[in-house]
Amino acid sequence: MDASSPISALIQHKGSTVWSVPPDMSVLDAIREMSDHNVGALPVLEGGRLIGMISERDYTRKVILRGKASRNTPVREIMSSPPITVTPAHTVEQCMRVMTESRTRHLPILDGERLAGIVSIGDLVNWTLAAQAEQIRQLKDYIAGGYPS
Repeated sequence: MDASSPISALIQHKGSTVWSVPPDMSVLDAIREMSDHNVGALPVLEGGRLIGMISERDYTRKVILRGKASRNTPVREIMSSPPITVTPAHTVEQCMRVMTESRTRHLPILDGERLAGIVSIGDLVNWTLAAQAEQIRQLKDYIAGGYPS
């Protein structure tokens, strides 16, 4: 477990359950889905294919600030598209770089055309902190003479 681990390791650790919404769902219903699942963004799938992402940020900037009605606005109108994605082979560090450069907080992982999972910036930070804690523990053991067998 470290920043050079493939993102697939994080997905395996976290779990690959992904909730999604269709593009014709109302924004209000999509926000309810986010609330129900305690997530800040959802992939938008059409025919099983990822076509965009809808986030709380999209909602605030493209619905509330523009005076639209979330009940009458379809997800398709406000989703971020095309979505920024990575593959399972990308490392945690590469994913952090992609998210920082693109100023996004949620990153879908595509294995070919299949949505393999989604990671948040929080997932990446937690993974990195856990990896650092493990490395510190190993260094302390080494310094104390607790060599691994």
